[in-house]
Order: sequence, then structure tokens, then C-alpha cells
Amino acid sequence: MAVKPEGAPCWADAMFPDLEAAKAFYGELLGWTFGESSEEYGNYTQAYSGDKNVAALSPQMPGWEGPPAWSVYLASPDADATAAKIRDNGGELMMEPMSVGEFGRMLLAKDPSGVVFGVWQPGTHKGFEKEGEAGAFCWAEVTTRDVEKADDFFPAVFGYGVRTMQDEAVDFKLYDLDDDTVLGRMKITKDWPAEVPPYVNVYFAVDSCDDAIATVTKHGGQVHFGPHDSPFGRFAAVSDPQGATFSVIDLKSTKGDMPKIT
Repeated sequence: MAVKPEGAPCWADAMFPDLEAAKAFYGELLGWTFGESSEEYGNYTQAYSGDKNVAALSPQMPGWEGPPAWSVYLASPDADATAAKIRDNGGELMMEPMSVGEFGRMLLAKDPSGVVFGVWQPGTHKGFEKEGEAGAFCWAEVTTRDVEKADDFFPAVFGYGVRTMQDEAVDFKLYDLDDDTVLGRMKITKDWPAEVPPYVNVYFAVDSCDDAIATVTKHGGQVHFGPHDSPFGRFAAVSDPQGATFSVIDLKSTKGDMPKIT
């Protein structure tokens, strides 16, 4: 399995007050199965789509006060060097670089606009074994009100090229590594609820967006936006029954012309 280039999303996980309830929910929604929980690492539990690892769930750490949220990890060949660049560009380290056994080295950080993200330096754990297919991660968007700070910070730390999607309805940028687009950046506008914090919106691919929404609502989750048809797929922004926000998208159901990107 090839190591991801620096700055590319390589892993996603989330902490929950009720781990077993989260496993049941995501197992039904995305077809995930789960490995054995690792007591040594706080009952961190790998999720699988087929036989490929696609994410992880864990109980909330003692003293953790934030609500459940999905975290995206950006690849780095040297987490300590990335930590220095984060500090130098006005970011905040929420968790200093730390080794996770032989699996790799990680940190958690916040950009100057308030977006929390992770960094992963792979050891034996290289990251996603499956992407862009039903049941797996397929996309992520830095979602924030202070887009100028985000657009300065992330390219400075990870070397992204930045392009603009020409769409009057949204303020949207693309973050590129060479010829590959690896992240989006969405502006939170005044039309969004005031309580929505800056975050990274994780997209999981599904066979049917509408069926996914039905599963979310059946279990007490919420639909915040959509379903919406687009040239990229039919998608919706939702939250699970414990409050973690993410998006689901049917990549096969595309509609409309691709927007111009400059």
C-alpha cells in the first residue's frame, strides 16, 4: 500500500460516549464490521468495509468535553516538522506529536480559523485501505467562517495549490497537491445556524443517498442539508444519533454540468 503524499487525507476516526451504539449505527449505515477493541489504546476500534480498514471508532477519553466529531488526519512524513510549521503559521497544537506504538505518530491541531484536524505519520498503519467506494471515505472539506485564515494556513503548512470553484451560490476552494485535488474548503455563511462550529466535513460514499438518509433518521439522527443533486453525486449533510456530523454521497448519481474551476 502506497504512502499518501504530505497533506493528503489518510485516515478518519471519531470518539463517542456510547461506542457500542456507534458501532451498531455505522455498521447498518455503511456496512462496516469491526475489529477487536484495543484496551492498550483506549479501546480504539478499527472499522472495515469488506476486509479493508476504512476508519476507526473509540470511546471518549476521560475529561473530554467536546461533542462527538469526525476527525480527518492529513499525511506527513515527519509529524514533528509539521507541528513546527503549524505553530509558525499561527495554528494551535491541541495534542503534541506522540507515537502510537509501531503504528505511527500523530498530533491534533487547530488552524487559525478554528478548524480541528489531525496529522498522521505512518508506521505500520498506512491509513485507508479503501477509498472512493461505498462504505469508505471519499472526500473532505475544511468548513469555516474565516476563509482567509484557512486559505493562508493550510497551503503554507502542506504546500497546497489553491483553485476557485466558480459558483455564485458558494465560496468554495480546492486544495491541490500537484495534479490531484485532495481537499475542499467551504465557507460557512450567515445562512448557516450560528451554533455550527468550524470543522472538517467528512464524506462517506454510499450506494443510495436516500436510503442512507432513511437509516440516519430511523435511528434518531438528523438531516441538516439535502438530499441535493450535483455533478459530483447526490449527497446530504447529516449527524448521527450521538451528534457527530458528516456527509453521505452517492457518487454514481451525478446530475448537471461541472462548474468552472480557475
